Amino acid sequence: QVQLVESGGGLVQAGGSLRLSCAASGRTFSTYSMGWYRQAPGKEREFVAGIRWTGDNTLYADSVKGRFTISKDNAKNTVYLQMNSLKVDDTAVYYCTAGRRGATSWQFDYWGQGTQVTVSS
Repeated sequence: QVQLVESGGGLVQAGGSLRLSCAASGRTFSTYSMGWYRQAPGKEREFVAGIRWTGDNTLYADSVKGRFTISKDNAKNTVYLQMNSLKVDDTAVYYCTAGRRGATSWQFDYWGQGTQVTVSS
């Protein structure tokens, strides 16, 4: 099993920035990828960004390209999501996720509890 703990959510004004962190523990060696999803009230959960533990391969949703940056610290088993130029539409619960299906898959198997991000106008 892999445990994921998110932190860094909060309330910010539109145009501001937040950085989310996700600390992974447990059988992290079994995972290939980490990612972030989000779910806004009344909407389905959607993919935000992903990163491989090995190499520099990243993937972003079109809605966050150029504003959000996903990064990692392998030594700390931690992944970050730097969110800049935040919009009201970015308001959601953000979930950290980890995948164990191989180095070419962007499917995920483990989920954190989520952290709330609220962007005010």
